[in-house]
Amino acid sequence: EKPVLFKQELQNEEAKEGKQVRLTCELSKPGTPVKWMKGDTVLTASEKYEFKQHGTVAELIIRDVKSVDA
Repeated sequence: EKPVLFKQELQNEEAKEGKQVRLTCELSKPGTPVKWMKGDTVLTASEKYEFKQHGTVAELIIRDVKSVDA
């Protein structure tokens, strides 16, 4: 079985404090589980973080962006 690869890697995004930012990446295989991390910490769905996945595209939405989210 072929390994899952990034067809489109994560890009840097800028957002103003208090707003939201959307990060997306595209994978080579649809429905592949995605784990979002900040450093060594696995992010979990909450009021702050929302995860979406449509086919090969995975999205992370960060609400109420602060400088510590960089």
